[in-house]
Amino acid sequence: MAHLRSRRRLALAVPVVLSLTASLGFLPGAASAAPRTTTVRAATGPELAYVVNTRTDRHTISAVQRAIAAAGGRVVVTYDRIGVIVVHSSNPAFAQALRTVRGVQSAGATRTAPLTASGTTDEGAAQYLTKAQAAKAEGASAAAGESEPLEADQWDLRAIGADRAAKIDPGSRSVTVAVIDTGVDDTHPDLAPNFSASQSANCVGGKADTSYGAWRPANPDHYHGTHVAGEIAAARNGIGVAGVAPGVRVSAIKVADPVSELFYPESVVCAFVFAADHGVEVTNNSYYVDPWLYNCMDDPDQRAIVDAVDRAQRYAQRKGTLNVASAGNSNDDLDSHALVDASSPDDSTAVTRTVDPHACFDVPTQLPGVVTVGATGVTKAKSYYSSYGDGVIDVVAPGGDKFRIPDTPSKNGRILSTMPNGQYGFLQGTSMASPHVAGVAALLKSAHPWAGPARLRALLKAQADNPGCPTAPYDGDGDGVVDASCVGGKRVNGFYGFGIVNALRAVK
Repeated sequence: MAHLRSRRRLALAVPVVLSLTASLGFLPGAASAAPRTTTVRAATGPELAYVVNTRTDRHTISAVQRAIAAAGGRVVVTYDRIGVIVVHSSNPAFAQALRTVRGVQSAGATRTAPLTASGTTDEGAAQYLTKAQAAKAEGASAAAGESEPLEADQWDLRAIGADRAAKIDPGSRSVTVAVIDTGVDDTHPDLAPNFSASQSANCVGGKADTSYGAWRPANPDHYHGTHVAGEIAAARNGIGVAGVAPGVRVSAIKVADPVSELFYPESVVCAFVFAADHGVEVTNNSYYVDPWLYNCMDDPDQRAIVDAVDRAQRYAQRKGTLNVASAGNSNDDLDSHALVDASSPDDSTAVTRTVDPHACFDVPTQLPGVVTVGATGVTKAKSYYSSYGDGVIDVVAPGGDKFRIPDTPSKNGRILSTMPNGQYGFLQGTSMASPHVAGVAALLKSAHPWAGPARLRALLKAQADNPGCPTAPYDGDGDGVVDASCVGGKRVNGFYGFGIVNALRAVK
């Protein structure tokens, strides 16, 4: 399985490439006026996928499409509203050739390995709920008067007041959260009541497939999206577990490659555009875009990836969609000036490199306007794996922590939620924290139906509870070694951002 995870506030009125450049300190590659049909066609390399990012006027897009064909490329799909064209080509010089074409603002390969006939931020393998654990939880839930049989094991709901919030306002069915992920098993009895098929699709490869069931995971081992969906909106129906916002609707936009389970850029571009065009209010993004953990703006391929995904997620924001994303499980300080990335590219041979997270970006979590989410355990301490950073983390939420054990029937510090084929299981990671925030955002949208993405981001921060930086040195795994340093004050800091989200306060 692959992996998952500051954003800078940029003016939406400024063209994307120019605004990224102005805010992040890089100059765009100069687009040449070279004739667009002089490219020499070559077909000697493996077929790769590319994104070509252009101006959005019809004339430019048509001209670039002709140049793509002349360079040995095949257009898969054109998103003319954001100027992103997804292309397949076996010409090793394809991207270099397209960068000389008038109107092309960036172009690059979205992978380093040939196409075959992306990553998630959960930490460690899933632990499926056993029959004995289920029986114990059911007994405890019944004794406590909880509505769902397994709710006694859901310490995370109580940690953010979601159990009490549901009694006041479980959320509106006019609000949909799209799970951009590995797919969702909508036949699960806890998900079926709230599932929105009309807002679901399979975006693998960059083009939306809306045929019935295309949004489902390729196999039961691709459980990540189903788990995330349950955390957001598992129904309070007397079965299994409950979600943070059990009254809202949830949809699935599958972006994980069915073989590698990697989340390639063109699939994510498709997902953001599809969500925006189908009236989705909130997207949850518990992943990072493969194959690069951090995309560096001085590399033309990685720059094109940042440009394409940013155009798509900005388009979603302009259409009224709030995008929520996990910060990652590397325990990285995203406000530092040097991080070691030993995992990229993750679709071929990884090479250890040192990157500056102010110039090399985790996508989509560090894109402008995206809500960046860190994770906590049952004690409200930062989870040992959660990445952090002053001015980068917006809010945090329960993501689970195996080193901090709750007083629950199963004594499991991870997050319990839905799994394919009607099962339930425990996972931990910022992948699990992000859907808690997406659920609270859906409650806020239900209470404030006219609030746009910027207003919802402000409300998320305003209702959060901030414990402040720990007074003792932070040793996340208890091995006696200081693992991270918290910078900031009581109101905003690098471990918690503006604080732990609060579902109860959101509905009040």
